[in-house]
Amino acid sequence: MASNARLDHRNPLVFDTHELGRRPGALQRLTRTIDAPKDFGIKGVVGVPEGAPVELELRLESVMEGVLVTGTARAQAEGECVRCLEPLGYELEADFQEMFSYPDADDRGRVIAEPGDDAEDDEDRLFLEDGLFDLEPVLRDAVVLALPMQPVCQEDCPGLCAECGARLADDPDHHHDAVDIRWAALQGLAGSMKDGEKDEMSGADAEAGVDEKQEK
Repeated sequence: MASNARLDHRNPLVFDTHELGRRPGALQRLTRTIDAPKDFGIKGVVGVPEGAPVELELRLESVMEGVLVTGTARAQAEGECVRCLEPLGYELEADFQEMFSYPDADDRGRVIAEPGDDAEDDEDRLFLEDGLFDLEPVLRDAVVLALPMQPVCQEDCPGLCAECGARLADDPDHHHDAVDIRWAALQGLAGSMKDGEKDEMSGADAEAGVDEKQEK
């Protein structure tokens, strides 16, 4: 059962719906700026730095079975380009909508004697606790979906040189002379032959020196 437990009204991501009441159709609009919690995004890729401001615009609507929360989160995300590894900034805007059910009502809004009797139905539901709900899990999911899985500094970023790691955007003419692997093999063979010839010449010179000494 996805119920909330021991919610703290002092938590900036915990909201109170008592003012809204249980009158179907009642609306409440809220704006709030919070500090981003830890690991707010796609870990190791891109996310909102811990403590950075996150602007929230919320619309709370009372319905038969609970409170329907619709909202938008805006913040500045940071990460690094997956191609050239340069740091980048990203204007994040994440929309979300979630139903927080009354713990004593079923899907049709009817009061039930024992909430949570049907564990399978309750498994994916979020519940109000004493009129409070925690927006953090909903917000985290929305942020992850809104962020790029592979952020790039620009759409046509050429990345890094595969041979030396240079950033290609800084030097569009950067290149390395390509050597045909077949010629490379022949060059290696030629080098070996030259080394062999040098050895033979060294040997011949040594023999000539010995003969010269003997003649003397």
